[in-house]
Amino acid sequence: MDTSRIIKRLQHLWHEYGSMNNIVISIALLIAAAWAWGSISTMQRNFALQKAVDAQKRDLEIATLEVQKLKFEQNYYGSDEYKDLAAREHLGLAAPGEKVLLLPLNSPAVLQETKAAAAQQASTPAEATVTQTNFDQWMVFLSGAAARDVRN
Repeated sequence: MDTSRIIKRLQHLWHEYGSMNNIVISIALLIAAAWAWGSISTMQRNFALQKAVDAQKRDLEIATLEVQKLKFEQNYYGSDEYKDLAAREHLGLAAPGEKVLLLPLNSPAVLQETKAAAAQQASTPAEATVTQTNFDQWMVFLSGAAARDVRN
């Protein structure tokens, strides 16, 4: 396309649409678009700042709760009740009239026997429930046989 055709086309557009009314409307639309863009970017910035403020408020609340908890712990550790319990636990002391019973630590054989018994007890209920299918369990439930077994 040569430049003379482009110039003629631009002159035609200017002659057709280049009225003062259209120019004012175009400028108003540009101003409105710029205002909307600025408003949206400001709202987005305010939203991000509000999120940051909320996070800091939450952190402040957590810190104040932590301080309160530590004050309660400090009061507890300073109390006579804690001192009495700590003396009993760590030093083996007793109150007047009480007798202290010290038991020896369990031997490795006893610990193994206890673990084996716990493992056997844990595996037993799982095997008992697998013996019946789901359909059979529903039939027992719906027929009321389970309730009769419980009553007997």
